[in-house]
Amino acid sequence: MRAHVVSGIGVASALGVGRAAFFEAMRAGTRPSLNDGPTETFDASKYAQGMSGVRIAEVRGFDATKYLGDKGLRSLDRLTKLLVVAARLALHDARLKKDGAWPASDGAEKPWPDRVGLVVSNAYGSLEAISELHRVALLEDARYINPSRFPLTVSNSAAGYASIWEDLRAVNVTVSDGNCGALDAVACADVLLDNERADALLVGGAEAMSEALFVALYRLGAMGSPAGKQALSAGACIGEGAALLVLETPEAARARNADRLAEVVGYGTAFETPEREAALVYAAPQALGRAIATALADAGVEGRDIDVVVCGASGLRTFDEAELLAIRRSVGDDACVVAPKLAFGETLGAGGAMGMIAAIAYLREGARAYVVRGALRGEVRTALVTSMGYYGNASALVMRAA
Repeated sequence: MRAHVVSGIGVASALGVGRAAFFEAMRAGTRPSLNDGPTETFDASKYAQGMSGVRIAEVRGFDATKYLGDKGLRSLDRLTKLLVVAARLALHDARLKKDGAWPASDGAEKPWPDRVGLVVSNAYGSLEAISELHRVALLEDARYINPSRFPLTVSNSAAGYASIWEDLRAVNVTVSDGNCGALDAVACADVLLDNERADALLVGGAEAMSEALFVALYRLGAMGSPAGKQALSAGACIGEGAALLVLETPEAARARNADRLAEVVGYGTAFETPEREAALVYAAPQALGRAIATALADAGVEGRDIDVVVCGASGLRTFDEAELLAIRRSVGDDACVVAPKLAFGETLGAGGAMGMIAAIAYLREGARAYVVRGALRGEVRTALVTSMGYYGNASALVMRAA
């Protein structure tokens, strides 16, 4: 892939909303407590048995009206609100917008609404709206379904609303590849920027916590065996949030004198079939190994050049062990591996983008926390971000300091 500049960040996570709050938490090594009170998105107490030590990392106290005003939000679900807030924050952080508006022309060459687009990942769609409508149709009558909620059942609905709210008129793409989707969205953005479909793209992902999502992952065994034999490993953290990075070509960023937070320079992805045909959820370290090798080759760097690996470990034992094994084989035993998802949770469709923003915290914000293997030594100039899917897929991405 061609090197692209990260010029802005928009994030809503369990560590806080906005770039400053996220980076402050990363520097402090914040890890939200298990005892912060009951979950806000659904009643998790009924699943407490066999879940000792498991955290649901919500965006606590999230209030979209603080960022978007109080009009036009009634029909939007939590997923859409999280994504729209992240989009607004990213556009302002990149100085593409000011005070909610596109700036007036000053003679300089700048991206305008028809040259700014969105490439966003979402793993499981708006399960909140889907389960709500299904419940009404099943327990009452289809005539009582709220028609204003029906558009939310489409997988790319949240991305569409984000473009409408923020007046983004270039491409609008939704990528669905589970945990790896946000890193894959970067590869999609690379193609779109290279083909001049946009000058700047908001790239990342979003996922909202809901009871339907939690139960589905639990019953599939992604978080351990429902029978409790493997169980949710102690310290497992399932999260939610939205994370977007503004990606621009170096030429576009230079033309408008944009801030250069970091550069994305390499990408790789791979897939491994399960050993048993009946296996639906499984870890594939071989796939991640190939994805890392491709990303390193694409970036033109060796494993020994990586200063920090931002991995996707989130306390899900089987997947964590497989991911760390692949990393060790690919970049060596001495590589420093960090796992910030132990703080903000496995955010699925948003996970890769959260990992990229976390990588920037190590590249330029002095973050040193969440180390699970090795040690950070000296200045961090190059970072590897990895993501292992639940279905044999894996992706990796190389970033470097600007």
